Amino acid sequence: MLACTLATAWALLAPTAPRTTLYLQPLGAALPDPDVALVATALRELYGLPVRSLPRMDLPAAAFYAPRKRWRAEKLLPFLAARLPKDGVRVIGLTGVDISTSKGSIEDWGVLGLGEIDGGASVISSFRCARKASGPLHARQRLAKVAVHEVGHTLGLDHCTSAGCLMNDAEGRVTSTDQEYDLCARCRRLLRAAGHELPDAPRIPWPHP
Repeated sequence: MLACTLATAWALLAPTAPRTTLYLQPLGAALPDPDVALVATALRELYGLPVRSLPRMDLPAAAFYAPRKRWRAEKLLPFLAARLPKDGVRVIGLTGVDISTSKGSIEDWGVLGLGEIDGGASVISSFRCARKASGPLHARQRLAKVAVHEVGHTLGLDHCTSAGCLMNDAEGRVTSTDQEYDLCARCRRLLRAAGHELPDAPRIPWPHP
């Protein structure tokens, strides 16, 4: 009995393993594996976190918006957050279907992605990334930039006005990502102040605008 009590006390006092892994959750069959791979590379380089992919799974029926055949992004966030592994710091859902959310007076606004400030989950979609893209690689690079942007929100970053910063507000236009390249000095400073150890010289996986 005493041994059991001591073991229980030790378990309560022992430090828990830090949550360090950033998890990717592919949703549905519409998003190719190369897209998932580039997103993983971008997040690993920009945020310096280990990145792991979870097994691909179906989109939840409860998030489907039948009137416009879209999936509601704000309903996908709690679905994803509930599946965050114990060692995970954040989870991001990746899909190729159209996603939307409410914005101001617009009840159903199509979006590239959604992530709450300091939230546990975010979600991105490649659905709009091919618009006016020069080819599949260009569209894939846009998606990876959106991933960095939405994960940035979950790590505490708001939108940024610095030219070329990945935290610029797309304002519904995927072409805005073509002028983005890296996190600006201000956003890096804010992340480091919050305790995130960023790479000093990330290898950016897309060309400079």
